[in-house]
Amino acid sequence: MRERGGSRKATRAQIVLAFAAVYVLWGSTYLAIRFGVETIPPFLLAGTRHLTAGLLLFGWLRISGTPAPSARHWRSAAIIGGLLLLGGNGLVTWAEQTVPSGLAALIVASVPLWMTALHAAQNRERPHGVAILGLAVGLVGLAFLVAPARVAGAASHVDPWGVAALLTAALMWSIGSLYSRKAVLPSSTLLATAMEMIAGGLILLSTSTLLGEWQGLSFASVSQRSLLSLAYLIVAGSLLGFTAYIFLLGATTPARASTYAYVNPVVAVFLGWAFAAEAVTLRMGMAAAAIVGAVAIIIRYGGTKNTKDMAREAAPEGTAEVWAEKSA
Repeated sequence: MRERGGSRKATRAQIVLAFAAVYVLWGSTYLAIRFGVETIPPFLLAGTRHLTAGLLLFGWLRISGTPAPSARHWRSAAIIGGLLLLGGNGLVTWAEQTVPSGLAALIVASVPLWMTALHAAQNRERPHGVAILGLAVGLVGLAFLVAPARVAGAASHVDPWGVAALLTAALMWSIGSLYSRKAVLPSSTLLATAMEMIAGGLILLSTSTLLGEWQGLSFASVSQRSLLSLAYLIVAGSLLGFTAYIFLLGATTPARASTYAYVNPVVAVFLGWAFAAEAVTLRMGMAAAAIVGAVAIIIRYGGTKNTKDMAREAAPEGTAEVWAEKSA
């Protein structure tokens, strides 16, 4: 993997705007998903989002002269797209039917914890002591966040099926992330990501069909807010946010670009509170501090270089567009 940081000349204003885009746009996707699933079935919403964004990006790249991928490339993209987008983002979208967007973001923010643990287990290497501390703190925060009210001493109730889906999404994302690092993909990062979104989008739409989401669906019953949310997820969440992140990888260091991993959940909680009247409790605040702090510890101090790279590349929002370094 070659280092990208600092390789591109950019003004301070451009870098600030790019960071603002990654922080706010990716953090806001949780709220957009919540509004989207109000009247659009979850797997249909996620599939339409990723397939549309992937086709737009793929078409633009091919018109620009990017070489066509091989069948082997498509096979890898299909596996990664299935793990990251069906297992990851699809389950997140499904869970937000019952779990508030801010809470969902905090649970999914634990992805770097799982990736660090899985990477260490896969390579039979013990993480650095500081990384172990970060894992412990993060798991305690996660357990406190999702524990039943009578255990956590809080009045709030968290849907157990939604929590299970979110935890499974984090696990599937982590497995897909590990696989993608060794998968055969095009040399163009943008092309690989477009292919993953196309493949993942098709798998999501197939799942939607198998689950019968199309049956009885009336497009007249789809609200304007859900349609606007879908458009926002395609344009702002996938295309603009993705472009900003790719720009940052060339204009600053990977460590700084990766700070979205612990800013996005905070943005998601705030937007859920401000625009969806989602409760922000002391329990959430304490758990958020533990989870976000643990992610920051792992990204900054965790174990080996490979372990830190894995944590940096984790995406709380669970979309393929953040995998900007894996095929460099």
